[in-house]
Amino acid sequence: MILPGIYEMCSSVTSPSALYTRAIVVVLDSVGVGELPDAASYGDRGSNTVGNIAKRIPLRLPTLRGLGFDRIASIGASVAHHAAVPPTAIGRMAEASAGKDSVTGHWEMMGIVLDRPFPTFPDGFPGDIIAVFSRRTGRGVLGNRAASGTRIIDELGPEHMRTGALIVYTSADSVFQIAAHEAIVPVPELHRACDIAYKLVCEGLGVGRVIARPFVGTPGLFRRTSNRRDYALPPSGETLLDRVSAASLPVVAIGKIGDLFAGRGVTRTIHTATDADGMDRLEEQMNAVDCGFIFTNLVDFDTQYGHRNDVEGYAQNLERFDARLSALLPRLRDDDLLVITADHGNDPTTPGTDHAREYVPLLVTGQRVRSGVDLGTRRSFADLGQTLAEIFGVGPIAHGTSFLKEISLG
Repeated sequence: MILPGIYEMCSSVTSPSALYTRAIVVVLDSVGVGELPDAASYGDRGSNTVGNIAKRIPLRLPTLRGLGFDRIASIGASVAHHAAVPPTAIGRMAEASAGKDSVTGHWEMMGIVLDRPFPTFPDGFPGDIIAVFSRRTGRGVLGNRAASGTRIIDELGPEHMRTGALIVYTSADSVFQIAAHEAIVPVPELHRACDIAYKLVCEGLGVGRVIARPFVGTPGLFRRTSNRRDYALPPSGETLLDRVSAASLPVVAIGKIGDLFAGRGVTRTIHTATDADGMDRLEEQMNAVDCGFIFTNLVDFDTQYGHRNDVEGYAQNLERFDARLSALLPRLRDDDLLVITADHGNDPTTPGTDHAREYVPLLVTGQRVRSGVDLGTRRSFADLGQTLAEIFGVGPIAHGTSFLKEISLG
């Protein structure tokens, strides 16, 4: 499928880079590779999402291993032959911003470094805020505490179905989450409730995100649906997305990317139902979009497995991604740059269910990448954004150090 408008943009713009005309970034949401030096101050000492999973379950990741993932992640001895892969540069990135949530991580990748974290409410939101929210939505409120989303739905779902009250909860992150059964609160109404909450807690208190968490099913068999939506604060400064779209290049956001940037700097947003759907949409856009930036988030690692402490499920999802990656790599053009990274950790082997303060992988691959380059430990996720800014000729952006010269041939 050729997208009208975007194809025309590519046809009319000459790429500013002699090496690459298209950059593809895939964020494996929460796939961290070891605790950061300040992890203890976040309560995350010992967190190592991939490494701790591999200690329990042998991981069959031939494609990622072939790209050099085992150089930055403790994934154990090889249990399968390496796959044939394009040349790759390998490193890891530390988060310079305060915090460990998705908004902070994605913003930093695109050039914004926060000096203070978004506010959190581990004891629930202020009573006066909840009272106004209840009055404006016309519904009662259940919960209002920090909780695992699936657990609080299992606990309060039956009462919600009896009373119609909205389930409100938060976590260690700066989020105001609203859960409701789709048969009790129609999805459009839930989204309107999120709009109300956004004005109260995001605009009013500086909370990073409101998240709609619709679910279906019967007591004991509840399951969340793909009608999730994130309502995030707009970026606090100019991002790479702003620069690229202002240069009349396409910026395609797949998954929750568009929501995390409040749609700013994005020329097309594509929501997804699952990680498999996300990979399908990515392949579709690789066929449709000739130039510019394709930015994808695969959220199931975090929501389905990390937050649920599902070690086996997380391992299986890594292996499913590895298989999809194997099929995607041969489809890269010579002038493509593919980056695989993450936004934070979420170690399912630890007692808690929240994000973890971890290094994230940096796998940079393509036919024009200098093979085997050690990118080391980057001091900021913004190094990625600065590199892309140089590729697209729209930099420099406010933060980060480009590694384009390190990975370039010649």
